[in-house]
Amino acid sequence: MSAAAAPPEFERRNEVRGAPPNFDRIARLYRWMERLSFGPFLWRCRCAFLREMCGCRRALIFGDGDGRFTARLLRTNPAVRVDAIDASLAMLGILVRRAGRNAGRVRTTCMDAREWQSGEIAPDLIVTHFFLDCLASSEVQSLAMRVRGSAPPGALWAVSEFAVPESRFGRWMARPVVAALYRAFGILTGLRQRRLPDHRAALRAAGFDLLQEKRWLAGLLVSELWTVSSEQ
Repeated sequence: MSAAAAPPEFERRNEVRGAPPNFDRIARLYRWMERLSFGPFLWRCRCAFLREMCGCRRALIFGDGDGRFTARLLRTNPAVRVDAIDASLAMLGILVRRAGRNAGRVRTTCMDAREWQSGEIAPDLIVTHFFLDCLASSEVQSLAMRVRGSAPPGALWAVSEFAVPESRFGRWMARPVVAALYRAFGILTGLRQRRLPDHRAALRAAGFDLLQEKRWLAGLLVSELWTVSSEQ
């Protein structure tokens, strides 16, 4: 499926690195693909720390896909304004439509997140749900350092990701599942990444501390809440 011409609210940036994966072709199917593969668990991961986000006022959300989480955050927190960054015009279009009457509190930018620069944005909430797994560890750390440079004290970072536990389940179940997902998304979107990044080490190196963690499906899925380190 090809994306339509960019509406005025979208800003496309030049990409210095190789092209990001193209999620346009699966944008309309994304929700159903998720439900058929993992049922409600990916959604539970996304919403694990929704209550902790109620006091936030400026959210920076990378790669929210079809925007279901953004729409929920806007309904739950009537004061928050959202900057949504995604390389897929089709996904951003669905996100805006899903936001409905709250779309006026969303600013969308169509760009490769690896090229994102903070500018005037000072987010007190950063959200990456099943997005960091599209990046290499070094790219996660680079992005986190740029976010850290603009995030005020006390800012929160919500992360949802796949994981491979150090256990028999991890070796025999989680690892093959993650490998199969990478192969599938490589075929469908052109995703080049083939292994999970060490996002925890990257966020710590960039100046974030882990506050809370929840695990699902024996550790295959994790929800994490990070904050700006008080030591930096």
